[in-house]
Amino acid sequence: MIRVSADVKRNEWENKVRARSVARLGTGRYSAIIDSSAIIKWMPTITIRRLDETTKARLRIRSAHHGRSMEAEAREILRLALARQASSSRNLAAAIRERFAELGGVELQAMPREPLREPPSFRK
Repeated sequence: MIRVSADVKRNEWENKVRARSVARLGTGRYSAIIDSSAIIKWMPTITIRRLDETTKARLRIRSAHHGRSMEAEAREILRLALARQASSSRNLAAAIRERFAELGGVELQAMPREPLREPPSFRK
């Protein structure tokens, strides 16, 4: 049995698409569009369902402000959020202390400790 890797199959498929596009449309801008569509087919995608209208509108406004498509803006938001998350590997106590450092510290009284109670016995 001969195994063919996914890359070889993908290249064969892309070559077939290119050959069909050139045969149908000739050379020029239309064949380039079909060629790029063949490559895009193999790129990972994500679908976000049940996105509320307010969020969608804010994304549309933000993308227009940055001169990007909504899809490009969503990619940038995800990239930045995940990069920031990876860099914040410090502990929670240090993050809280840093956040509230400018407000000053608070001295709390130590809670009185009591002796531990006897554990329950399950013997009859």
